[in-house]
Amino acid sequence: MHKPIKTEADYKAALARADEIFDAKPGTSEGEELDSLVTLIEHYEDTAYPIDLPDPITAIKFRMAQQGLKPKDLVP
Repeated sequence: MHKPIKTEADYKAALARADEIFDAKPGTSEGEELDSLVTLIEHYEDTAYPIDLPDPITAIKFRMAQQGLKPKDLVP
């Protein structure tokens, strides 16, 4: 079992180990280790690198620009 990831060094070590065993088969000891590492890595990333939600209007405008849409295109 792995210890919680608390530092950037721990994080990098966990990523390196996960990369080493990435192709592990489910149900094997390495597969179980990979599952555990992924959970720890996700938790660390969620706390160390939070992603704020965008402003809804800004997100809509961004998506409209991606699609080449104008406000008039949304009128039924």
